[in-house]
Amino acid sequence: MLEIKDLRKSFGNNHVLNGFNLELFEGENLVIMGKSGSGKSVMIKCLVGLMQPDSGSIRVMGKDITKLNRVELDDIRTEIGFLFQGNALYDSMTVRENLEFPLRRHKQKFGDIKDTTPLVTEALESVGLAHTMDLMPSELSGGMQKRIALARALILKPRIILYDEPTSGLDPITSKEIIELMRRVQKQYKTSSLIITHDVDCARVVSERMILLVDGTNYAEGTFAELASSKDEQVKAFFK
Repeated sequence: MLEIKDLRKSFGNNHVLNGFNLELFEGENLVIMGKSGSGKSVMIKCLVGLMQPDSGSIRVMGKDITKLNRVELDDIRTEIGFLFQGNALYDSMTVRENLEFPLRRHKQKFGDIKDTTPLVTEALESVGLAHTMDLMPSELSGGMQKRIALARALILKPRIILYDEPTSGLDPITSKEIIELMRRVQKQYKTSSLIITHDVDCARVVSERMILLVDGTNYAEGTFAELASSKDEQVKAFFK
């Protein structure tokens, strides 16, 4: 579903990505873990075309997005749901309007929909918040806002979902609820998921495979159990 080869990105003398490689397979939950400043956010911005890498290739369902024009890039973005770390809900819009936004932005997938209610309702029901349709984001708790952001990511029925620190800023109970929701969403929608996190509990529960990002490279790969039992000091540091 995703293939990144020899991805490199620098900002002056700061070499953030130094030949990073990644493969995400269909139906897989792949977790990327890395310390602050290790290049996780830069990698994911390159992946969705918000930032251009210096070199390397990024293939999404077989297409190299570094070579696509604006129209082609917008088209492939309809297959990628993005759950932002800060949720990125529009605070001047109701929950319904937040979910309708991508439907209006990407008309090429479903056409000009006259009545968005069925799609909005389905997406909200999938995260257990159908009753919030006419509320404003400010009326919702942090955990509820995270669920609404996930519903918005799901409304275009993407084949791939990118999660950027999905449990960041949440209390332990809410974090557990979000983790369980991510697992449920994968089964319901049969998505392939790339999860950026520093939350070891999240990684343990949702990952089928993990990549540890160190110094801009995919330093180590394996299952949670394999990496957690590693004797490598740099790998062990992630699990202390």
